[in-house]
Amino acid sequence: MPYKIVLLDIRPAATLSALLRIWEGAVRATHDFLAESDIEQLLPLVEQGLKEVPKLAVVRDEAGDGAGAELGFIGLDDDGGKKIAMLFIDPARHGQGLGRRLVEFAVRRMGATLVDVNEQNTQGVGFYHRLGIERFARSPLDGQGRPFPVLHLRLAK
Repeated sequence: MPYKIVLLDIRPAATLSALLRIWEGAVRATHDFLAESDIEQLLPLVEQGLKEVPKLAVVRDEAGDGAGAELGFIGLDDDGGKKIAMLFIDPARHGQGLGRRLVEFAVRRMGATLVDVNEQNTQGVGFYHRLGIERFARSPLDGQGRPFPVLHLRLAK
């Protein structure tokens, strides 16, 4: 599958809308611990995050009728820790190596060294473990203070 990873400096509304659809689909596929009300509460926060995250890269399909269609994205906070703040792949594309390629891109080109993942997101935890990204801490609450534990991971040396 031909694809291209691009850093987005300008974030058009159509692209943001596509990325929100990817986020929602991926969350519904992997975050079964979230209630519908949780997803509804997170949606505007994710939308704002997509607009404000300092570094955002998108993987796009470059083949066939879907040329240029967004398949997934990764965003990094630039707080000195180079932390992956968001990584989501269209659930129809899970297992095709796009997440791995986005993480590798973020490490090589964007300086990523850290990531947080919901402990209850077993697919995400396993994904990062397979990439050699190791747990160094755990928080009992998520960033909104809800009882969804977060694992703090870093790239193995």
